[in-house]
Order: sequence, then C-alpha cells, then structure tokens
Amino acid sequence: MTRAEPKFTSVEICAGAGGQAVGLHEAGFRHLALIEIDEHACATLESNVTGNPEWDGCKVLKRDLTEFKVDELGLKPGELDLLAGGVPCPPFSAAGKQLGEDDERDLFPTMLSMVEALRPKAVMIENVRGLLEPPEKFSRYREEVIEHRLREAGYVKCYWKILEACDYGVPQLRPRAILVAMLKEYAEYFEWTEAKTRPLLTVAEALASSMRKRFKDSGHPQWKTFYERWLTEAEKGSVAPTLVGGSKKHGGADLGPTRAKEAWRKLGVCGLGVANEPKDLKDPDRDLFGERGPKLTVSQAAIIQGFPEDWKFEGRKTAAYRQVGNAFPPPVAQAVGEQIIAALEKGTKALAAAQSDTLFELPAPSASPGSELGDRSGDRECAAMS
Repeated sequence: MTRAEPKFTSVEICAGAGGQAVGLHEAGFRHLALIEIDEHACATLESNVTGNPEWDGCKVLKRDLTEFKVDELGLKPGELDLLAGGVPCPPFSAAGKQLGEDDERDLFPTMLSMVEALRPKAVMIENVRGLLEPPEKFSRYREEVIEHRLREAGYVKCYWKILEACDYGVPQLRPRAILVAMLKEYAEYFEWTEAKTRPLLTVAEALASSMRKRFKDSGHPQWKTFYERWLTEAEKGSVAPTLVGGSKKHGGADLGPTRAKEAWRKLGVCGLGVANEPKDLKDPDRDLFGERGPKLTVSQAAIIQGFPEDWKFEGRKTAAYRQVGNAFPPPVAQAVGEQIIAALEKGTKALAAAQSDTLFELPAPSASPGSELGDRSGDRECAAMS
C-alpha cells in the first residue's frame, strides 16, 4: 500500500532511536529534522532514514539542544506544523531525585524557547507520568512555568494526560504523560478521543513467532520442547512490565529492577540480561536454555515497545538495548499524531474558507448624490441662501 503524500511537517527534538518519529510518520507527518545528541541513537536514525524515500528531506542533526540555534532549520516563524519531543525524564522520574526545574537536564525551557521562536501550529511533549501524578510536586512548574509560557505564546492546551501504552496495542505497561497544545485557530478543532477498546496484545502473542524462530535456529535437538515450555508460561501472563533503558553510568543491559525481573520471570523470560541476536548466538545456555527461561534480544525488546520489525538499531548490544528501553512506543505517538492532524486539517480548511469569503466579499455600495444616505451639505447651503 502506497503511503499518501504527507501534508504536514514536523521537527522533533530528543528523537532518541525514533519511537515517536516512527509513530508521527505513520500518522502522516513529514519530518524535516530529527535532533538528538546520543551518537548511537543518531546512527540508528541515519540507518533508517537516510536514503529512505518515505523519509525524503529528513535531516538527522546530532546537536546539543542547549546550544542549538533554530535558524539552522531554515524555517520562518509559523511555517512549521508540529514541534514534538520527549524531553529528558530523569528530572521528574520517581526513580530519580525528582529535582524538576532545578535539574540541569531539564529541557522544558529549551523546548519552550524553540516553540516561541518557530511558532509551530502544534506542540507535542512527552514525559514520565511522575510529572502529572500526586503528590503534586510539580504542579507549580507545570502551571506557572510551562503552561504559562505556552499561553503567552498564543497556545491553547488541548490536553495533558497520562496515556497507557497497552491501551494502544503495545504489549507493555508504559504510562507516559503527553502534552498537546495548538494555536487557537487549530485548537478549537482538536477532539480528544480515548483509545479504541481492543483486546490486550500479550507478550505471548507478540513474541511467539520470533521466539519460535530463535529456538528452532539454535539447532538444539529439543528446541520445540523448550519453545512450548516458554509459550505455556508466557500464556499464563498478559503484558510486560515497563522496559527501562538504564543509565550509561551503570553496568550492562537488563530488563529492570527486581520487581520487573520477577514479572518477566512469570512470563517465562529471564530478565538478568539481554541475549544476542540469533545470527550472533554464542552461548545458547545463557541466551535460550537457562533455568529462568530465554533472555530477550534487542529486536524482541523493540517488539515489546511497538517498533516495526524492519526498524534497525545501531551500536553494540547494550547501546542498542538502551535506545529501545528509553523509546516512546510508536503506536501511542501515531494515535496522538492522528488527532493533531485531524485538527490541523479542519483548522486549515476553516482558515482557507474565511480567507476566501473575505476575498470575494462585495464592498457596500456608495450612496449616490442626492440620495437619502448621501452628502446633504449642498441642500443645507441652498436653504441657508434662500
């Protein structure tokens, strides 16, 4: 199926491995630039975007946002349709110190400065649920800083909600706080719709095909027995716990803290590390046949995040896994993007209609001399002379 020519443009900051970008692309946006500082994530974006006709014109910019000049984008104020981004979450994460605006990693001010300079028609910002949840630690920052600056710039908040990834066909519990704001002439057409009710996509359903292939390709004489054992365990469970990318400062990749590892174990998966891809399999006992069950590969973790199977991740295993674990699930971004596009389409149509009405509006007829509405000064002069 041929993808329709995108009508609306977007620029994304903190693009990471491209989760949000993929979703917005599928929604119908044409990306002009993806801005990211991590070298491995930039390599991933380049690998998938550069030379891909569907992403024609999209630049991958490796930049430190705190030093980035919007002039580099070559856009006039008001020319861009959407500015999107997932600003760093550690300042607001329950797993961190929750320093908020006092954390040097807080890029909300940078994002808002870009909004003020570019004047996009719509803004979409993604962050962790901790930014919105009780205790209301960040309420002042949200309302008096972020929302205030958006209002001052002429934007209307369409919503700021916590969206759960598993409601959008992602086999994972991954709540994220999503802010959408639009210029008034478009915001009035924005319609919030809940995720369509659908059966949960379980881990067993999502991974069955790739897991079967891994076991089969191992060449183990009892691969089918091991696969069926895994599937039986996985089918007892539902969706996965939240994948975490972890920090560059701490060790290798695994599937999260103790509670998450235990949840994975109930799904038949060992969370104590990440497996090599089948083509790089070196230790079957570690990756597939351990007591705790098989470990996930990076590509399987990407399935849990909702990435399309042909999206490639660059870097060594740990770097690639961190990109996946820190990503925004594409299906959620797509759903939000589709709602933004619907409002942009209606707003654009309404503005064009109003402009057309003004263009073809007939001027009011001038009153003819001597008529009731004309200049009566001559009559007054004649009366005065008589």
